[in-house]
Amino acid sequence: MVIHCTRKLAAKLPAVSAEPLAENSPLGSWHANLYTIDRRNCVLFCHDEKRYTLFLPGLRKPHFAELGRWFKEAFTASLAYLGMADSQVRRAELALGRIEFDTRTDRSVLGSLNQMHFMLYGLVNEVDDVMLLNPLSMTRWLCHYPVRQGKRVWMADKAMMERVKAL
Repeated sequence: MVIHCTRKLAAKLPAVSAEPLAENSPLGSWHANLYTIDRRNCVLFCHDEKRYTLFLPGLRKPHFAELGRWFKEAFTASLAYLGMADSQVRRAELALGRIEFDTRTDRSVLGSLNQMHFMLYGLVNEVDDVMLLNPLSMTRWLCHYPVRQGKRVWMADKAMMERVKAL
């Protein structure tokens, strides 16, 4: 699976391909961006097609060396948190495969990431520290919104669950 990262995030990662990588996962590729919220490194991931969003707060240097593993754990935990059966969560984990990073980005997906950051920032202002927020609850909240592309409209969380169930 490929995660397309911004230059800001790529600077923190140990192995990022300068060349665009081919997608090989049935779940599709993702985009990721690094944000600083309350002086803490936070990463938002957004699925390229379904706009399913994951939130990882409070990352430190050792976390960036294993960001692929942290992504897998956050993704599978979010699916379980949404009520997906364990067997389907395991299938999704296997379908992700090896995680690779490149710097090819899509402005549409980055726009969705910025919109999610704006929504998240509104919630963070209501608490003293971003680390007081439950990442799974935030992921669920960020994913439960309607996505529109052209005339098609769908809910990001439901669309991702349908995609995983189809594996």
